[in-house]
Amino acid sequence: MEMDYFPLWYDLVVPLMAVTLAMSLFLYSLLWKQGGVIRKAPPEAGRAWPIIGHLHLLSSSTEPAHLLFGNLADKYGPIFTIKFGMKRAIVVSSSEIAKDCFKTNDIVFTSRPKSIAGEVLGYNYAFLPFSPYGEYFRQIRKIATLEVLSQSRIGKLKHIREFEVKASMKEMYRRWTVNNKSSGSTKVLVEMKEWLAFTNENIIFRMIVGKSFLEATDSKYSQGRYLARKTFLEFLRLSGTFVISDSIPFLRWLDLGGHEKAMKKIAKALEVVFKGWLEEHKHKRKILGGLISDELDFMDVMLSILGNNEVTASYDADPINIATSLGNQVRWEKVRVEGEGKRTRERQLGWGKN
Repeated sequence: MEMDYFPLWYDLVVPLMAVTLAMSLFLYSLLWKQGGVIRKAPPEAGRAWPIIGHLHLLSSSTEPAHLLFGNLADKYGPIFTIKFGMKRAIVVSSSEIAKDCFKTNDIVFTSRPKSIAGEVLGYNYAFLPFSPYGEYFRQIRKIATLEVLSQSRIGKLKHIREFEVKASMKEMYRRWTVNNKSSGSTKVLVEMKEWLAFTNENIIFRMIVGKSFLEATDSKYSQGRYLARKTFLEFLRLSGTFVISDSIPFLRWLDLGGHEKAMKKIAKALEVVFKGWLEEHKHKRKILGGLISDELDFMDVMLSILGNNEVTASYDADPINIATSLGNQVRWEKVRVEGEGKRTRERQLGWGKN
């Protein structure tokens, strides 16, 4: 009777493999149990419907969204999840948890979800407020912080602020002169909020595109292309509009509400204007053969930086310049139209003038 022959190494390897597998399973189980509290997902709010999730709660509620979320927080705790269609979102109502999210684990929460507005209005996410976190986002933020918004750059643009303030004072004096001649009064009524807003707008526009507010937004004063105010306001409205296909992507082809069509129309109008301004800057640099550093506006600085091919991996230089310049204009316009901070500042300045 023949017997199977197994070499000696086989008798050693099989038990060793069995022990290794058992230890691996044990360690995996141990680590999973220890990390279970950390990895456990926050509770999900109830009443979610298939496909649309909790969107029906937001659409049917008569109270503002923050009050609705506050009521849900009372029920489900300081952190819970909701479903915007097919996408999950976390709602946090605790300052400690919010600090943990945006300071301790800020990189995890730095990115932004993709959206139709980011794709259509944001130059395919070249527009910094829509850009997902990554190499491009870090490079553009670095440029904006160190090269454009630095104290030295702001100091070099001091002459713009001084010029516009003096121009505003001259305009106020002109109004007083006209009023004095027509009515004999030594006083003139000036709406300080309007006056300060107009002065700030001129300063911002000159710092970004080298044009005054009227030159940039009014066809009567513009020597070329101008940015219609209603176009800009429509851009702001659409960039914050809820689009159903952002939450339920397979409905995009329907374009429910016509938002994508409207975005494409506004994006084209803005692109024509900003491309025209950019070409003006390029032409000026070509004729003069270079500009003095103190005379550079935002577009000039971006042309200098992007001309060195520092940020050209993801996008061409022109879309980056246009998207970043547009971002600065949008940031200003949002503050002007919606921001309580600016209105508070104008009130403070107004009181200071009294």
